[in-house]
Amino acid sequence: MDIRQFEDKGLAHYSYAIYSKATNQVVLVDPSRDLTPYLEFTHSKNAAIAGVIITHPHADFVSGHLELHKKHGVAVYCSRLVGASFPYTGFDEGEEIVIGDIVLKALNTPGHSPDSISVVLVHRGHDAAVFTGDTLFIGDCGRPDLREGAGNIRAAKEELARQMYYSLREKLMVLPDDVLVFPAHGAGTLCGKSLSDAHSSTIGAERVSNWSVQPMTPETFIEKLLADQPFVPKYFPFDVALNRIGAPNLAEALAGVKKGNTGELEEGTTIIDTRPQEVFKQGHLPHAINLQDGSKFETWLGSIVSPEEPFYLISGNDIHLKHVIGKASKIGYEAFIKAAIVLNDGDVLMPRMSIDDFRKHPENYTIVDVRMPSEVAGRKIFPNAINIPLDQLRERINDIPLDKPVVVHCAGGYRSAAASSIVADKIGNSVPVYDLSEAVNTF
Repeated sequence: MDIRQFEDKGLAHYSYAIYSKATNQVVLVDPSRDLTPYLEFTHSKNAAIAGVIITHPHADFVSGHLELHKKHGVAVYCSRLVGASFPYTGFDEGEEIVIGDIVLKALNTPGHSPDSISVVLVHRGHDAAVFTGDTLFIGDCGRPDLREGAGNIRAAKEELARQMYYSLREKLMVLPDDVLVFPAHGAGTLCGKSLSDAHSSTIGAERVSNWSVQPMTPETFIEKLLADQPFVPKYFPFDVALNRIGAPNLAEALAGVKKGNTGELEEGTTIIDTRPQEVFKQGHLPHAINLQDGSKFETWLGSIVSPEEPFYLISGNDIHLKHVIGKASKIGYEAFIKAAIVLNDGDVLMPRMSIDDFRKHPENYTIVDVRMPSEVAGRKIFPNAINIPLDQLRERINDIPLDKPVVVHCAGGYRSAAASSIVADKIGNSVPVYDLSEAVNTF
């Protein structure tokens, strides 16, 4: 037996291949949309993919399960509660998948979503591992507030939190201490709030260290779980819906992205410029948003741009343009790219601020802090700053006064590059707009 973990660092996503040497078959759990790593692993074993298990319709990434079924004839397993419209085999409590000396048993573990399952791997008669999806994480458990308005079954976050309490205690913590825990996400995901950076754990270790399985009443658990959850990106409900029907073939979807040029731009269509901020500030197109390619590009793309909103995607060269199109496809946003464009200049400049003057006279500026409220609560860098989180900025641009020059900041410079370009586009003709960028670290 071999369990291979695959990590997508940008989305803090873990997926798995379970290999049975006895039958030379592989079962996948929660695969990404790009199937290349799984096919390469299977090929390295000279094996066949016997099935793919979806623990629930994920909100934060698009899965390639439908392509596995259509292109490779792989059976897809998920809970009947998903209400999936793709061909699938129901996989709920008491049902099993057998490959050689491996038995995969379904547990219904609602809480993160009503249709969540966990999968216990039994090897030669002994519980060896459990794939917990977004139910049990390392050091945490899944958030319960993503299915109030998405999915086949919808439930209030309070009810899902209560279900999570019992799923953890009655389904997972009853497993033996030495059972390995393999979750669908690690530190950095928005599907939980305080995950460890460890890639795996054991039931015994979680029993000792994970706050969510400690002795407490359901009421106390619900209160703690609902407190201080991260923001919900705009694209989350869209991805839940897309995963329930299955995403289009990736290669065909990418081939369908139109390549364009700046002469074709339609006024009023959002422009996402992924070039480094230093290059963007030296010349960009009117109305462009400087969302740089970075470790959280997908998350912020799906937080700033709404599902179904067409946008132009810009990069400095063809190779990088292909790369960021691929990133957009991880959340299903390749379908909304009106055209992908290579650009190396532009007529609009971003002014550079005098850090010395700002340091001496911050009262002469309107300061906009685009960090999350939890970050501001931890440390408010400038006492009089207006807090408008980046994901809300386009909708709340009128909250910014226009009587002084505007300085935008975040925690380190990445978000403020995008935010300052948004603000400059909307109010830049009224007052100067400056990006504090990395200089925020000196305050």
